[in-house]
This record gives sequence, structure tokens and C-alpha cells, in this order.
Amino acid sequence: MFKKILIANRGEIACRVIRTAKKLGIKTVAVYSDADRDALHVRQADEAMHIGPAPSSQSYIVIDRILEAIRKTGADAVHPGYGFLSENAAFAEALEQEGVAFIGPPVKAIEAMGDKITSKKLAAEAGVSTVPGHMGLIEDADEAVRIASQIGYPVMIKASAGGGGKGMRIAWNDAEAREGFQSSKNEAKSSFGDDRIFIEKFVTQPRHIEIQVLGDKHGNILYLGERECSIQRRNQKVIEEAPSPFLDEATRKAMGEQAVALSRAVGYFSAGTVEFIVDGDRNFYFLEMNTRLQVEHPVTELITGIDLVEEMIRVAAGEKLRIAQGDVRLNGWAIESRLYAEDPYRNFLPSIGRLTRYRPPAEGRSDDDTIIRNDTGVFEGGEISMHYDPMIAKLCAWALDRLGAIDAMGRALDDFEVEGIGHNLPFLSAVMDQQRFRDGRLTTAYIAEEFPDGFSGVTAGERQARRLAAVATFIHLRLARRAAQISGVLANHPRSIGADWVATVADHEFALAVTEGAASDTIAFADGESVAVSSDWMPGSTHAAFVVDGEVMGVKVTLNGSSMRLRWRGIDAKAYVRSPRVAELARLMPVKLPPDTSKMLLCPMPGVVTSIAVQEGDEVQEGQALATVEAMKMENVLRAEKAGKVSRVAVEPGASLAVDELILEFE
Repeated sequence: MFKKILIANRGEIACRVIRTAKKLGIKTVAVYSDADRDALHVRQADEAMHIGPAPSSQSYIVIDRILEAIRKTGADAVHPGYGFLSENAAFAEALEQEGVAFIGPPVKAIEAMGDKITSKKLAAEAGVSTVPGHMGLIEDADEAVRIASQIGYPVMIKASAGGGGKGMRIAWNDAEAREGFQSSKNEAKSSFGDDRIFIEKFVTQPRHIEIQVLGDKHGNILYLGERECSIQRRNQKVIEEAPSPFLDEATRKAMGEQAVALSRAVGYFSAGTVEFIVDGDRNFYFLEMNTRLQVEHPVTELITGIDLVEEMIRVAAGEKLRIAQGDVRLNGWAIESRLYAEDPYRNFLPSIGRLTRYRPPAEGRSDDDTIIRNDTGVFEGGEISMHYDPMIAKLCAWALDRLGAIDAMGRALDDFEVEGIGHNLPFLSAVMDQQRFRDGRLTTAYIAEEFPDGFSGVTAGERQARRLAAVATFIHLRLARRAAQISGVLANHPRSIGADWVATVADHEFALAVTEGAASDTIAFADGESVAVSSDWMPGSTHAAFVVDGEVMGVKVTLNGSSMRLRWRGIDAKAYVRSPRVAELARLMPVKLPPDTSKMLLCPMPGVVTSIAVQEGDEVQEGQALATVEAMKMENVLRAEKAGKVSRVAVEPGASLAVDELILEFE
């Protein structure tokens, strides 16, 4: 077995590998850039080596710098994680020449499967069902348009060396094919140093389902079931689960056997994933093979009980697999939610900054026999950098059945506290409560179909608002009773706390009366409904569990003068609890309108302006590209929302902007 493993990665996956290495008694080496000097993976490893500036192109994907770190630390094996150099055949070959074990597949398998064009040809030869497309390289945008027209729209434009949703565009017409080709090419070159592009037919109403494979160096290969990864945004997975709610046993077996056949055809060993597109009739088509550990591997671990990182290490050390195909059992259901540093209220644009609060839910098995797991690479007070992917953590929930796992995930999301940056916790919570998701009616277009106008938060229904009104009233009265106990008041002049109140939550208003009890308060609404409320919430607590009429609610609480902000199940509501007279007067207060920014183009996220497509005095039309801002390795084209004339260009290409900084003004 290895004595010391260098992890050629950062963040969450580096911490994940360190955890298993410690379990096996193996020393670990972390590498870090300037931006990651104080990162969690650096703190957790036994040793750490600096490898260069913040941009990954100058640090994490520079092979010579990783090799130098290996030589200095004496590591005898390298785990590449995912992304960066994990599917770089030249890196694996360099390690082989260095006499250092690569904890991953053989070089030939990486070369064959890492190139999507070659992999599709090999898949077809191995008897794996493939999607129609053009497997040759495409030289320019004109050729891309011609090929796309021949295949038939819609088409998927993809980077040959791509992954993680980067370098991918869907085109529905010639104009989108032309623009998508160039954007994919730029992203591919920036992210992978390889700008080769190919095109294939885009299957409408598809599901994205992948098979986890595991092989050793002795010719043993098996599959560990599937993962449903259909909840995606911009080709980036957001929510995954295992098993899939759509597959039957026959389809699962057929997909698994084809995945194994493809793996065997390229002499594969280690962990890998064969991805398929599945249509509504359970016809499946090979998409690509990822010759590495997947981001979403925890859900497979939770339903199989197999530590995939441990198996990768053992296989790299020459050991045989300790299980056979017949030993694989899928137990229960697991769901993973990716917590991203992106603002769902601004079309999920990246967000950077300091994590002023980071409190994940408690991990482990609960009294209801559910399991919560949180894989992360950040900590409270840490910085989310613009140089890397925006993932903060992967929150996983396991239960005996799918609805149990969904409910456990909903509660865990309620209990997850993140402050200081924009994040997608409210969006994830919203999905968990959607009936379509709970029914398992998923496609890769789920987010676009369910949130066609973007995400603007969950609007509290009448029942939800009542529950939050009860919580707000409980908090208000606990504060009032605490204030009434202040020392120094005149004798025989205690502060009187009334029983009648008016609670306002968002657009809902409730008249209610409160009866204080020893263990809980009873809140009687004007229409006759009564609920008992109890909690251990104390002033200063930013989160607490409230039991409202027997329902446990994990609510985030922020006090702000006379109001309070309550967040629960994707709802972000301002609440007031007033006396009836004050409530009557409050209804007469005018509503303050937000400032008018309709004649401005503001930067929607922190990033770098890579291009300005217009000049002062230009007439622009609706939908016209105005500027491009790059953040977290993704290009974002900003377009005109309506026709107008540019009166001022406020910045130049290369400028680094914060959220809402001015880019253009219009007459």
C-alpha cells in the first residue's frame, strides 16, 4: 500500500480524498495556489506545497509544478480528483515516467475516452448505442452551421476535451450554432487548453443517467448501479440521485452491461462513469465516459456502502476488487444537492466573497433512520474565489425510499446556514417541494421548464404564511417577555404584554390571540384555527427548530429593527408582529419604490469584462449582444432587453467589476 498520496486538486474533492487516506493510514500532501493558501484542504493534509498563482492555468493544471511538488515531498502516488488534470493523459504518462502511481485508469483509456470523438467511435464498435452526430473536428463557425443543418436542429455543440458543463451549447438555428461554436471554443481553450469542437444531435425531453463502473488491473470490471443527473442548469448538474426513479431492472442491467463492455474494450481499471441520454421510452444512447471520480459519487457510496476513493487507491496499488457483480446491492435512496456560490435571484450568476457564516446541518444517522452527509472544502470565514468553480458543498441525504430521502434533504437544507455570498439554497429547497420532482418526472430541461422566467424565490402560500406567522409571533413575544424582565423598573409597575396581535408575513396578514403555556404558546387565528408553538430559539440565534402544530420547521431568523427576516423552504419573507392599532396605522404607510435602472446595463455578478460590443452613439436592438463578462471560467453575454441608443460606455475590456457596477448607459 502507498505511504504518501499527493492530491493534485483543491477544495471539496481534495478534502474527500484526504478523509479516506487518513482512514487507510496513508499520509497526504496538498497543493495550493496563491488563492488557496488558507484553504481547508491545505489545513487537513499532512503536508502542503505551493504551486503558483491563483489562475489554474498557472498552478493546478501545470504538470511540471505538480511533478516538482511530488519530488520535494516524496509522494509515491497521486490522486487527481475531478477536473484539472484528472483526465489528462499526458499527466498520467508523466507520473508513470516519474515512477509514481496514478490513482486512476491507464493512459490509453484516458486518451480514448477523454476525447469525445474517439470515445463515440469506440463505443459504437463495442456495441454501445450512440447518438447521431458529426464525429470529425470542426474548423470554423461556417462549417459548424453547415454540419448542424445536416444533422438537424436542435444540436449540441461540445468541446472534445470538455467536462463539467463547460464548452457546451445547444443550438436551435443557424445563428445560435454560429455563436455557440465560438463560445464553446473560447471556454474549451480557457478551461482545458484544447479548443476542438464537435456536434451531435440533441435528444429532446432527455434524461441524463449514468452508470458507475469499477475495475481492477486483473480484468475484473463491474457496475454499481446508476445515478439520475437530469436536474441541470446550463449543462451543469445541480441535483443527483441514486437509483433513478425512471429505470426498471431490465434497462438498468442493459445499461450496466454496455458500460462494462465499453470499459473492457479500452482495458479500463479504477472508478469511472459511463454517461447516457435516455428518452421517454427508455431508449438509451452513449454520451461520454468520464475516466475519473465523479462529483456525484457520494450517492452511489450511500446506496452501495462502497467507498469509491478507497477502491481507487486499492486498485492503483495492484489489489483485486473485493466484490463481484453479484455482491452489489442497491440499498435505499440517496439524493445530492450541489450548493453553489451563485445568486439564484440574478439568473444564477456567480457570487464571490467571504463566508461570514457557514453552518452545515449535523451529519450522520438521525433518529428517523435517515443519513445526512456533507462533502465540503470551505469553512466559516473562508473566501470564495472567482478563479475556480462555484461549488461550496455537496449535501447528501439517504433514506429507505425516495420520498424519505427528499424530505430529509428538505429538512437539511432548512438547517444549512450560509451568509456573506449569494447561494442557491433557496432554489434547492424549492425543488424539493415541487410535486413534479417528488413524482420523479424529470428531464434535463426541468429547470428551464419549471422556472422559465428564472428563480424569484418561493411565494408563501396561505398555509405556509400561517406557519411563519406563528413563528414570528413566538419570536416577538419571547423578545417582549425578555424585555419585560429588565432590572431597574419601578416596583408594582410591570410591563404589560397584550394577547392580541396582527402578524404580517409577505402579503399575508393574520389577526391572532396568544395564550402562554408552560411548554408552548397557543396561537389562535381569527378564523378559529389554533396552533401550539414551541422552540429553543433565543435572542441572537440565527437558526432554530420551531414545532408548529406538530410540524418541525428549521427556520433562519434575522432581526432587523421592528421587522424580522424568516427563511424556510425557499421562502424569504419579511415579517412584522404589531398591536392591532399599530397594524392599522402601518397599512397607511406609503410603499418606497426601488431606483430606476432601466436605462443602465449593470454588471450582474463579480467578474472581468472581456469585451464591449458597442460604442457610444450606437443604436442597439432587443437581444443584441452588448458586453461579455467572464466569471468562474464561464462566459456570460449581456444582451439588450429593448431597443435604445448607447449614451455612455463606462468601462473598458479587462476591467474587474463588482455586482451592479455600471457598464453602459442608454438615452
